[in-house]
Amino acid sequence: MAHKKGQGSIKNGRDSKAQFRGVKKFGGQVVRAGNILVRQVGSTVHAGPGVGLGKDYTLFALVDGTVRFYKRGRERQAFVAVDVTQAVAVAVAAE
Repeated sequence: MAHKKGQGSIKNGRDSKAQFRGVKKFGGQVVRAGNILVRQVGSTVHAGPGVGLGKDYTLFALVDGTVRFYKRGRERQAFVAVDVTQAVAVAVAAE
């Protein structure tokens, strides 16, 4: 017989790493080229003008400007765009 009580194994002692998905930059925010705008599974939000699409459906800014979310079409599909504003264009040109 055992002199110590057995420690017993646990069956559910695992967890996966958090995915950190969602909108990272909201409408009206000023962004620089390369900033991540949305992390998502599948194309829930589509890329508009000034926005690129990564292989994991991450949307990122291609140009410096202001973020704008909008919906288009009969199905009201969500899009995100980066509009180059005059103030941002002058600031970038000054650099």
